[in-house]
Amino acid sequence: MVERRISALLAALAVLLVCAMLWDAFGGVRARRPAPRALSAVDTASASHRPGPLSETTAVQGARVPALVPPAPGAPGAPGTVVAPSNVSYAELLARSETRRRIRASAGLTYLNEVVAETGDSMLHRWDDRLHRPVRVYLATGTAANFQPQFLGAVRDAFQRWQEAGVAVRWDLAADSAAAEVRFKWKVQFEEERTGQTDLTWDQDGHLQTAIVTLATFDPKGHPLGTDEVRVIALHEIGHLIGLDHSSDTTDIMYPVTKVRDLSPRDIQTAMLLYDLAPGSIR
Repeated sequence: MVERRISALLAALAVLLVCAMLWDAFGGVRARRPAPRALSAVDTASASHRPGPLSETTAVQGARVPALVPPAPGAPGAPGTVVAPSNVSYAELLARSETRRRIRASAGLTYLNEVVAETGDSMLHRWDDRLHRPVRVYLATGTAANFQPQFLGAVRDAFQRWQEAGVAVRWDLAADSAAAEVRFKWKVQFEEERTGQTDLTWDQDGHLQTAIVTLATFDPKGHPLGTDEVRVIALHEIGHLIGLDHSSDTTDIMYPVTKVRDLSPRDIQTAMLLYDLAPGSIR
């Protein structure tokens, strides 16, 4: 009887030993795989500040800048999220808030809210303190086909019209090429559907620095432009030169496809308000 029990016990031990060997050979492989490494504090910081992917570039007033893919809803910078810049004083934030209030209050009388929306950087761009130090402008004589000397007079008339409106910036139209901050150029025709183009540069505070204004001598359909048409085109481009962008109202000279021949009250009020506010960010 005792011998049978010993034999049964040995058989059971043998079965357990075989099972243990099989588990170690097959079932234990998964358990021996190293667990994924947890992110350290440094890894976490790097992941949260890693820049998002870049989409194709976006044209902003003649300059080309990379456009970040919009952040996810609720993330800093997402629509509806107000994030105060960390390096801006409380007084400056109050001043920006007042600027936004004045722009909102002017809705209907001006289109400055549209100008800010078009800039893409929530900044007001304008010439700073140029009443007593006029902006130097070089009016080049053109060599493009259909250029006429009277075109220069038409551009001067357009500058004079803006100055009569009372905008707080003056122009020196007798500057030479070397000293000029603004240069006018002429070309036969644009490849796009336009007759003029203004390329601006500004500093980090929104102060305009330089500009190149290019005017065509033929319209997009190949028709030669006359003196008064050049004057109207110059009125529009000088609006850009002042710091304005497009209006959505067809009665404004700053409508993308100009349909009027003179400044509207909204054109004048928008420019006046722009120069009554400090340049730079309003956010």
